[in-house]
Amino acid sequence: MEFERLNYELEDRVAVITINHPPVNTLGMKTLQELETALEAMCVDSRVKAVVLTGQGKAFIAGADIKEIAAISSQEEGERLARTGQQLFDQIEKMKKPVIAAVNGVCLGGGMELAMACHIRIAGDQAKFGQPEINLGIIPGFGGTQRLTRLTNRSIAIEWILTGNLYSAEEAYHVGVVNHVVPHESVLVEAKKLAHHIATKGGIAIAKSIEAIDQGLAGTLEEGLKNEAKLFGEVCTTEDKQEGTQAFLEKRVPFFEDK
Repeated sequence: MEFERLNYELEDRVAVITINHPPVNTLGMKTLQELETALEAMCVDSRVKAVVLTGQGKAFIAGADIKEIAAISSQEEGERLARTGQQLFDQIEKMKKPVIAAVNGVCLGGGMELAMACHIRIAGDQAKFGQPEINLGIIPGFGGTQRLTRLTNRSIAIEWILTGNLYSAEEAYHVGVVNHVVPHESVLVEAKKLAHHIATKGGIAIAKSIEAIDQGLAGTLEEGLKNEAKLFGEVCTTEDKQEGTQAFLEKRVPFFEDK
């Protein structure tokens, strides 16, 4: 596929999407549209088992396009822009193929909101995080007030959002925004390594695991356990279950065909 603002590659069951919009990979409407197209293609491509999302150059994504925000003249326009980003990021969060954010540099505003929508976040030790929208007289609009609160807690989210400060990768790790911090030069390598490891698992079990976790978070523990049992029953009828259990008994590596 050909894009103006991102690159899309398939590497042995792992799709690698690189935002490539110099100098700092801002998230304007064009970039959001291309990202949506790439993700839709990945969803229907049976060869793809996992996704790595990163940025070209020194930035993961520096934030939304400030010129587009400055041009907003009505509440309706602002709400429309926010909902566009929110809906795309919701799609990412709800995907049944894991999306790993390889945060290679500055990850601010809309960029941080995108990273938080991913299932897993790996950051280079030179990465910077923050929700600086308050400095523009606005608030996060692509999910920052909601996902940051859920990943950390209310108090930390309020401090980060109301100060607009930048935080190191280690600080982001300690509050739960980041899963792993690795040397700057190896962030993409480590993200791909994790993606390839996940890609060796059965696609049905991957999707059902994500579904069980997400539905459990949306309800009570009792509802989550009931749904987990239902999904467990479903995977027990698959060919992948037969292959996985047989491979274990035969002391060999399983080969899953997602059936």
